[in-house]
Amino acid sequence: MTTPSSSHTPIDVPVLIVGGGPVGLTASIHLSRAGVRSLLVEKHAGTATLPKARSINARTMEMYRQLGIENEIRAAGLDPRFSRMVLWATSLAGEEVRRLVPGSASAETRSVSPTTNASCAQDLLEPILRRHAQAGAPDGVRFGVSMQDLRYGADGARGLLVDSGTGQATPFRARYVIAADGSQSTIRRQIGAQMLGERDIYDSINVHFRADLRRFVEHRPAALYMIEQPDLRGTFLTINGSDRWSFLVNSMSLYGFTAEQFTPEFAKQTIRTAIGQDDVDIDVLGIGAWRASAIVSDRYRDGPVFLAGDSAHEMPPTGGMGLNTGVQDAHNLAWKLAAVIKGEAGEELLDTYHAERRPMGEFTTRTALLSSLSMGRKERTDKPVTAREEFLQERGVIFGYRYESTAVIPDPDTPVPQVADPVTQYVPSATPGCRAPHAELLRSGEKVSTIELFGLEFVLLAGPQGKAWKDAADAVRGPSIRAHVVGDDLVDADGDWQALYGVGPQGAVLVRPDGIVAWRSEGAAANAPAALDAVLQKVLSRHSTTVGAPSATQPAAQATLQKS
Repeated sequence: MTTPSSSHTPIDVPVLIVGGGPVGLTASIHLSRAGVRSLLVEKHAGTATLPKARSINARTMEMYRQLGIENEIRAAGLDPRFSRMVLWATSLAGEEVRRLVPGSASAETRSVSPTTNASCAQDLLEPILRRHAQAGAPDGVRFGVSMQDLRYGADGARGLLVDSGTGQATPFRARYVIAADGSQSTIRRQIGAQMLGERDIYDSINVHFRADLRRFVEHRPAALYMIEQPDLRGTFLTINGSDRWSFLVNSMSLYGFTAEQFTPEFAKQTIRTAIGQDDVDIDVLGIGAWRASAIVSDRYRDGPVFLAGDSAHEMPPTGGMGLNTGVQDAHNLAWKLAAVIKGEAGEELLDTYHAERRPMGEFTTRTALLSSLSMGRKERTDKPVTAREEFLQERGVIFGYRYESTAVIPDPDTPVPQVADPVTQYVPSATPGCRAPHAELLRSGEKVSTIELFGLEFVLLAGPQGKAWKDAADAVRGPSIRAHVVGDDLVDADGDWQALYGVGPQGAVLVRPDGIVAWRSEGAAANAPAALDAVLQKVLSRHSTTVGAPSATQPAAQATLQKS
């Protein structure tokens, strides 16, 4: 093994991001937007070369809309007509077993967000994210560089950045490190975090290939074609709807397959069996074996080191939740890091990342596992198996989570919205800890969603007689708050914003940069500036003066979902 040559000029950066997939790149974009310098390093020379994840849910697309890159993702992605159905069949050319319309295609889902889900393969998504990350940090995105020899403590993290081409090692110092280095995370092992849950639930193999399959799909376009045969369970994943596909052999060992069998020729034969036609020309582009697990790290933070994405949670791909959960980790973490680094918040704010995101990781992972098991992934059967009713109807998972942490001030007398099924059901609510709901307003005569007001800084929305709250926000001692009076610069044309947000004419609601309601007041306060300052003191943990180290005891994981 060659010892890296050393450079003696260290890099000093507020945030080091390790991993250049969607999670790391999204974190870089968010930090740059917040005015915080970061350095992203990725050991591979470039972005993904295989499709990998494809599904981007509406909540994630809201975030990318706020970042100004929604349209680029849609332009690079799959024709939306393929996202309106999932199909089970005996073969791609054969008898249909079941059709399913995803909840994302329903009128109910479209009514709660200004945007919709998208399907964009990871090898198409990552170059878009990389361009925007590099635009925000021209010298802050480096591929072909690995992080080694990580050491950390109360004063931050140190180690080496090694160029894979030259072998040159450069020392670094970072106040914080985001570990977005995937399911095989070396950083997770270094900090001693334990993955809890069910490992190696089933094995699969994924074949990326080119073939013109239009004659089999144009009359019934779908995002997924689940093939149910007595001796083969597989899934065609639609990449572009014409000549680019992936075929996933599900639970291969249960049906007598081994990874070693899958030469390009054997893969072609298997795909033709699933198509139901032998005369299809197939060009195999890549083959990869993997095992599905449902595991979550016991901690998301250790001192200055934070786990995000697959380094923090692994879940079956059923429902396409992995990428979405990961980039939403980055969304939650980035604004908190920025607030602490800029001196607007106390160090204890960073403990709320674990408190808020780990329970969400557990719930999402469990949801994906149950959907996967309902499709017969752990036992062989000769009969077709479809999926449980919750599959692709997870509105509650996507929109209905509610955080409980010190970064949220609960309403003392307002009950939490109740639903019978927190997986599938969502009741829009501005209860603190919930995603601030979509409402349509008018700005300068043009329609604007409340969702489009969020994403960069704190936002205060006051009722039509709530100017005192706006004045207080304008004069507040950090952080930046963009304040609006609904009835002044924003107009509630439909007259339902106050009821939806639970505020009176003199009330107000404060929304965090990640779109989560931090606090609300139904009415006026005797001293609005003092009241708002007290809110920010609590939400931002300003009583804490500790920098670079966690609190002695991290808050217990307290995020909950709307439930009965």
